[in-house]
Formats: sequence, structure tokens, C-alpha cells
Amino acid sequence: MYPDSFKNNPTKRTPWIILEPERIFIMGRSIPENPNDFYRPVQEWISRYAQNHTEKSKIELGFEYINTSSIKWIFTILRELSEMKEIVRNASVTWYYEHGDEDMCELGFILRSLVECPFIVVEVDEMNRARYEKILSKPT
Repeated sequence: MYPDSFKNNPTKRTPWIILEPERIFIMGRSIPENPNDFYRPVQEWISRYAQNHTEKSKIELGFEYINTSSIKWIFTILRELSEMKEIVRNASVTWYYEHGDEDMCELGFILRSLVECPFIVVEVDEMNRARYEKILSKPT
């Protein structure tokens, strides 16, 4: 079984991560010094989660900035989630991007092509801690 939760507070180089039953939340800036060390525990938690979880899951992703190595890990994470039992009925992904950030918007649509579940791309005024807290305060 997967652990109850996994949390990582944001830094100037790493995103805010909250992984818990029914919610996967990764937002902020993703330019870790060593993306493999940073994202491997996240991917492992999600892998166990995808194998064992059959309830509704809300996946919320958004980045102020994300480097190429981090994008690779987000692809890996979404691929793990795509193996989730009955993903079409049990998961929804929301990709947030800041108004005017065409690269993040495009990345959202690319990621959308990787999974077969409801996936929406949402433009917001700003990607910042206040926005993340607002998103987190929405019920799952």
C-alpha cells in the first residue's frame, strides 16, 4: 500500500508537493539541483498509489518555471498515473499556467495527450504562493 501522504515545502528551486489519497498537488518552480534525487521519491509514491488506489483522484499541476529534467519527471509521473486502474473514471488533471506564458500553456496540452482522463488547462492571473493556497483550499 502507498503511504498516507508525502509533503515537500517549496523552495526557490523546488515546487510545493502534496501527495495524499485523492489528491496529487505539484506547483511552483522546478529547477532542482538534482532532479533525480528530488523526484524519485515522488515517482515511487505515485507508482504505489497508481497500483493500489481505485477512488477519485484530483491531480493539480502548475509551474512558474520548469526545466527540461523536471519535465521528464512530470512525464514519468503522468505515465505512472495512466496505469491507474480505471483512470478515465477515477482521475482528473488540472494544469495551471500563468496568463501570457505560452510555453507553459503548450506544455499543458502536450501533457494532456499522455493521459486518457479528464484533463483541463487553466489560465490564471499569476502563479504564486497565494494562487497555490487558493487551489489547495478547494475541496477534493
